[in-house]
Amino acid sequence: MEPTLNPDPALIAALRSDLSAAGYRADAVRSVWGSVADTAVGHGLHGPALAALAPRTDALATLARLLFLGVRTDRDAVARALPTLGAHGLVDLGFARIDGDAVAPTVLVRPQDVAGAPDDAEWWIASDLDEAALGGPLPTGHVLGVGGASLALAGLQLTTPAGRVLDVGTGCGIQALRAHLALRTQPAPPTIVATDVSPRALEFTRINALLNEVEGIETRLGSLFEPVAGEQFDRVVSNPPFVITPRVAGVPEYEYRDAGYAGDDLVAAFVSGVGAVLGPGGTAQLLGNWEYRAGQDGLQRVREWVAASPVPLEAWVIERERLDPLAYAELWVRDGGTAPGTAGYGALVDAWLADFAAREVDAVGFGYLLLRRPASAIPALARYERITHPLPEDGALGAHLGAALAAFDTLEQVDDAALAAARTIVADDVTEARHHLPGAEAPSVIELRQGGGLGRTLEVDPALAALVGASDGELTVGQLSDAIAELLEVDAAALRADLLPRVRELVFIGMLRLA
Repeated sequence: MEPTLNPDPALIAALRSDLSAAGYRADAVRSVWGSVADTAVGHGLHGPALAALAPRTDALATLARLLFLGVRTDRDAVARALPTLGAHGLVDLGFARIDGDAVAPTVLVRPQDVAGAPDDAEWWIASDLDEAALGGPLPTGHVLGVGGASLALAGLQLTTPAGRVLDVGTGCGIQALRAHLALRTQPAPPTIVATDVSPRALEFTRINALLNEVEGIETRLGSLFEPVAGEQFDRVVSNPPFVITPRVAGVPEYEYRDAGYAGDDLVAAFVSGVGAVLGPGGTAQLLGNWEYRAGQDGLQRVREWVAASPVPLEAWVIERERLDPLAYAELWVRDGGTAPGTAGYGALVDAWLADFAAREVDAVGFGYLLLRRPASAIPALARYERITHPLPEDGALGAHLGAALAAFDTLEQVDDAALAAARTIVADDVTEARHHLPGAEAPSVIELRQGGGLGRTLEVDPALAALVGASDGELTVGQLSDAIAELLEVDAAALRADLLPRVRELVFIGMLRLA
């Protein structure tokens, strides 16, 4: 049983002061143990980092050992590293126990840099000990720290103004913090409501808000949209407990990843219910899994969920990866801390495979959902796609998605005649690659490559490549199309009819913009 957390503002202020004085930041910790050890820590292996820390007794090294890795640390060293809070203050927060001459941490506090955030923002994030610190499987009430999925969703968050934000399944509060950061410069600060079924998760959210001096985050206990029934929000964000888990005896259910639903019903329930808490024009962003059953396309299942929503919704869904049942089972059995070759591993994998077989599941998709309640009664945006290549690491996906939505809304008001009369400008991050067969004068393949955003690569024909290359805002789309038709000696009307839909697509994805 872990100590009860105590989000005392004075104690947290003392901790913040000590962490700051020690220079306990992400880059500083990485520099202490080096790149190889840092990668090993990401894989749950602490040996190289502990070896690098062994000869050091300074405050930064002590805090890295105690709060980053979760290792028992000499009590006097902790007292020197936390001169304001002290070891007993750490105990009073519920972050540690005194064990003879040592301090045994019960909570991790890790520095976390925020990709794409203004002013190189960085947070300290408190969460429960991970499996590497525990040396075994996680307890079912574990509150997760910041993982890859959390960071992906944080980077996806829209940066357009929002007055009321809802974070469903807040966990340690990372998405609520990211929403506050994204919206802090708007004229009126946002109201942020963070919900979770775990009281301990809500305690961590309050602690992390205090630790990072963030105000305006309200926490509420409950599942999905129950805590906010009857309310509406401009934005909903969620990294929900979407993991597909067998509902049979012997399979642990982790609060941070399992919501007690069969199959992918949790994501379906979110899609079905989110429209009721979105105001007109409001958006929801979440991560999720969806099953491929008996040969049915997984994205088609998501499309059906959206179509069945009681409140009309627009959708932009991106599938990032697809796993077969065995790979999926092994991923989440290992995630819970049960390693291959250990007792119970095979039985857990078998339980997952039997569960999938019962529903004829042959694959599981993972990806991003962006849902919007349209201001009008008729949804217009319905985009379901697969983007599996690595994404640019500029952390600006939220801004890119917002720009794409704005471009879509603009294009909805522009008919073909108006688009032909418009001028376009190629984005600064677009490059062109031409591939030639040896000795051939004409290229066999022409590609447009996007350096930012979703990092798309599109194969295009010479006509569209010429239009993009000449898109400097001087001539209209129609003028460019007619000139290209004359150059290629093709019918001008037919070429224009072919190019205009593709120009719309390039404007939406950000390779072109309307001047």
